[in-house]
Amino acid sequence: MYFDRRFLTVVGVSLVWALLVAGAFYRLAGGRSGRAHAAPTRQVAVATKTLPVGSLVDRASVTLRGVSEELFPAGAFSRVEDVVDRPVIQDIQAGEPLVEARLAVKGSGAGLGPLIPPGMRAVSVRVNDVVGVAGFVLPGMRVDVLVTGKPGANGDLQTQTVLQNIAVLSAGQTIQSDPKSQPIVAPVVTLLVSPAEAEALTLANSEGHIQLVLRNSTDRTVTATGGRWLRQLYDSRPAEPLPAPPAVRRVSAPAPPAVRAAPPVVAPAPVPAAEPDRMVVIQGSKKQVETFSPERKPK
Repeated sequence: MYFDRRFLTVVGVSLVWALLVAGAFYRLAGGRSGRAHAAPTRQVAVATKTLPVGSLVDRASVTLRGVSEELFPAGAFSRVEDVVDRPVIQDIQAGEPLVEARLAVKGSGAGLGPLIPPGMRAVSVRVNDVVGVAGFVLPGMRVDVLVTGKPGANGDLQTQTVLQNIAVLSAGQTIQSDPKSQPIVAPVVTLLVSPAEAEALTLANSEGHIQLVLRNSTDRTVTATGGRWLRQLYDSRPAEPLPAPPAVRRVSAPAPPAVRAAPPVVAPAPVPAAEPDRMVVIQGSKKQVETFSPERKPK
């Protein structure tokens, strides 16, 4: 069989170029794969089991897992020693990384103490099934505190809202929020308040009857209320201000007896003098009037 030399040359050159292009693509793909496998990784501490609120992290409940540098969570830990013996202040699920925001300071103890932020206080109040909203006041919810008492001296009952938007830390011995919102029959509820609110709550608990009013946890509105008097519940007319307390009468010293003045002396009226007598004398064309005093009256 006879082959053209020019044809063989073209085929050979084409094969050489094909091999060169294939080799270049192979090297490029191999280099990218090598760089991908050589991406830097970092160890992160993750929980091996569910860690509830108030528990302490021990060595058996945490392990290290390698993740890429880009996927390393913010606030996470790379050493087991950094998380051991630290209280949990938010629930951590199994396989979830442990972060700073969900752990309290080491040495702060377990239970309720680590859940109290700096500058805040935890105050417990006694409730019953009615006051506690039929057992539905659960940790994590928010409530208003109402007090009923008799302020002032008028003896009328009044209900006043003293605290609003207060967080519930625990219901009885339970400090974990229940995702199913199951009722908890607890005689005591612990609230998270400021020092000034703690004073008001303690005073309200000792001077009157308090009641917790459940509110939506996303509603942070504070509403100004004027309270409600007992007499307003039985009166359909508009509320009127309470009457002022009666004024205290001052007892003064008796006044001295009045001295009656003597009646004025009335002088006798003067006796009018007697008028003189007159006599008319006519002599011819002359007329003459003569006057006689009483002493000279003719006899």
